[in-house]
Amino acid sequence: MTTSELHRAIEALQRGGIIAYPTEAVYGLGCDPHNTAAVMRLLALKQRPVEKGLILIASDIDQLRTYLAPVEASMWQRAMATWPGPVTWVFPARKTVPVALRGEHATLAVRVTAHPLVRMLCEAFGGALVSSSANIAGQPPARNVAEVQTQFPKGIEYILAGEVNAQAKPSEIRDIQTGNILRPG
Repeated sequence: MTTSELHRAIEALQRGGIIAYPTEAVYGLGCDPHNTAAVMRLLALKQRPVEKGLILIASDIDQLRTYLAPVEASMWQRAMATWPGPVTWVFPARKTVPVALRGEHATLAVRVTAHPLVRMLCEAFGGALVSSSANIAGQPPARNVAEVQTQFPKGIEYILAGEVNAQAKPSEIRDIQTGNILRPG
């Protein structure tokens, strides 16, 4: 990734655009989580019901704290044992987190990524990003730029090219309060 490519992705996010980018296992669709119109466009593009909620991805835990309700230190330790990495944890959300992000839940799914390109993207953006697999609901997630373009010929402002681990499955999702696996990886 060049500085120019990173700059173009950040500009798209700042304008309220939706971008696609590689994550640990699949391409993700992302936008500024503070831009409700962008979040709603992303959900419409994916044909994903708002009730399901979304994942936020970050380069470090500090980018997520403002979204999460206070929890016990042991819960933070549980998450930090898997981060950075491909494990998404479902935390209690602050009451101020919009329904467009958390869906019908009182929780929010979050992950600190290990993917170097996404870490740079979040750092340059200055915060967490919405991260939902790059696919129309019910379809297989895209694993390269061509697959993103096939599923989404319109609606994505910028595609940040990069590598995913083609053998990996989408991130495992766990409940921070119980440690239970909600979706195997």
